[in-house]
Amino acid sequence: GAKRQAVHAEHVAHLKTAKDQGVTIVDGGPLLADDGKASIGSLMVLDVPDRATAEKFNNADPFAKNGVWAKVEIQRFEKRQG
Repeated sequence: GAKRQAVHAEHVAHLKTAKDQGVTIVDGGPLLADDGKASIGSLMVLDVPDRATAEKFNNADPFAKNGVWAKVEIQRFEKRQG
């Protein structure tokens, strides 16, 4: 929690550079515990030309660089509903 708060502003600034990096953030935000308050992770749905772009964008994120995320999974997604 404290580590997340310390670099949160840098993380938000990074997200604002997405378009410059060839990334469209379709949706994103914190994953919360059942109490609706405690952050337990993050979820981002990105529109990118390829996996390398997603990895580069993630690796440059202050949350990734400062160990806020203990684990990152990048998965291809095919939208079929909504």
